[in-house]
Amino acid sequence: MTTPSPPTTDGSPPSGTTALKKALTTPLLYFFILGDVLGAGVYVLVGQIAAESGGAVWLPLLLALLLSLLTAASYAELATKYPRAGGASHYATLAYGPFTGFLAGYCMLAAGIVSVAALARGFAGDYLTAFVSQPVVLVAAVFLCCLALLNARGISESTRANVAATVIEVGGLLLVVGLGAWLLLRGDGDPGRLLRLGTGDTGAAAGVLSGTVLSYYSFVGFETSVNVAEETRDPRRSYPRALFGALVTAGAVYVLVGVVASAAVPTGTLARSSGPLLEVVKEAGGVPPKLFSAIALVAVANGALLTGIMSSRLAYGMARDGLLPRFLTRVLPRRRTPWASIAATTVLSFLLALTGDVATLASTLVLLLLVVFFLVNTAVLVQRRDRPAHPHFRAYTGVPVLGAVSCVVLATRVEAGVWARGLIVIAVGVVLGIVAALHRRRASS
Repeated sequence: MTTPSPPTTDGSPPSGTTALKKALTTPLLYFFILGDVLGAGVYVLVGQIAAESGGAVWLPLLLALLLSLLTAASYAELATKYPRAGGASHYATLAYGPFTGFLAGYCMLAAGIVSVAALARGFAGDYLTAFVSQPVVLVAAVFLCCLALLNARGISESTRANVAATVIEVGGLLLVVGLGAWLLLRGDGDPGRLLRLGTGDTGAAAGVLSGTVLSYYSFVGFETSVNVAEETRDPRRSYPRALFGALVTAGAVYVLVGVVASAAVPTGTLARSSGPLLEVVKEAGGVPPKLFSAIALVAVANGALLTGIMSSRLAYGMARDGLLPRFLTRVLPRRRTPWASIAATTVLSFLLALTGDVATLASTLVLLLLVVFFLVNTAVLVQRRDRPAHPHFRAYTGVPVLGAVSCVVLATRVEAGVWARGLIVIAVGVVLGIVAALHRRRASS
């Protein structure tokens, strides 16, 4: 590691680094965020939400949207105040110092790398075997290499590919909504299930809260967009519009999907299914099951691409702040994309993809991100003391306060086994942060 350049407060990169190309417009950023939120999760989580909350699947989805908007407002303020790659790591560094900044960035980076690994294994799973069967290791390797090459080619090319994939994802979900509505109009299904809260094992309040935790995972992804704020034209105007627009769009689609899935399919059937939206398609008829396999593959690939972009930009930003090896700040001369960070995060994702199944790899993501979101929400309040010359988005003071409280409440609903794994990952980050702090102290003495 090298001695870090001091963080700047105007969004400009420190001296000695290469600025990233400003190529993102508001529509491209909107689709970037929407594509990241509308990932693979919604295709499998509806059944698990029904198992926790009962027939009123739409309610925890709506509550999760509202909670996500709280933290999104904090991100909007900080991203327009400090439009730099690095995101939560940079914000926590400014608010609390380099150790907390490293921990925030580490949790975010670990979650992103693990997420890509899980999606790589997911891509090689049952949806792919509907068309062809290949070894998981081979599929994961080819899949990750293709994503890395697209990522390295450029942010514009990556986000344009995301636009096409997002249209397919949204089209698949709207198809489910249309089929479910048609099923209800012809007299099938049971709309009464939409008001049934709780299950035989949980009461209404506890069931809805547990379902909200699962639903919150469906909205995760919006936070990755802060790492491309530096590559956005006029981030002060573009970023809040794209962020809130994408979240509300995703929330509306999710709520509609939850309504038709619950009304069209018995709650028990949804809860037992690993492909709950496919149950709606089967009930309605008229659509080949392989169509949904293809849509799911697009969703998984798109989610992995966008998370890979986030991870590489975050590693680049942390390295630029001196929190990771300086090597990771290297960019391609013509493309001006962070090739070293892309290569490093891709290799780590591949290695992780070899170590566990999708459920194991994904189990700590929510907890890691709740730690990050708590730090971001409180960093907004701390950084109100800093008043940069340029205008930026400002959230009402109560919004980040409620956002921080929501992170604590949701963390109390995380299972003990997930806490055990998550604390191990966080403990590794603490140790690495201490090592980095000692290195900086020796370098400055």
